[in-house]
Amino acid sequence: MTELKGYHAHVYYNSTTRPLAERLREEMLGRFAVRPGAFSDEPIGPHPISQFSLIFETGEFQNVVPWLMLNREGLDVLIHPLTESSYDDHSKNAMWLGTPVPMRLEILRPTYRTELLPSAAAQ
Repeated sequence: MTELKGYHAHVYYNSTTRPLAERLREEMLGRFAVRPGAFSDEPIGPHPISQFSLIFETGEFQNVVPWLMLNREGLDVLIHPLTESSYDDHSKNAMWLGTPVPMRLEILRPTYRTELLPSAAAQ
């Protein structure tokens, strides 16, 4: 077992479903202890389509993930841990709600930038 620093949830959308994604993001910000990432309408990092992320600590997993399972409005969601291997986190350790999106894993850095970890909110 490696150190688990938290989680990311990436919610994927397109131009038609962006309003759903915006509502979902706002509702989650009001319900849970999550830190939002910006909407990315273009591919970024390993994510080949539009998405936004939510960063949360391990204790919030039990609240965020079950709620997303039932309230994701048909949007596809990648949930992955934050460990020492961003490659493994986005591939073999990933969990999908909906249809998996093919990741561009070859461009991943071996570790996460500090601002992508839950502890960055406390700084």
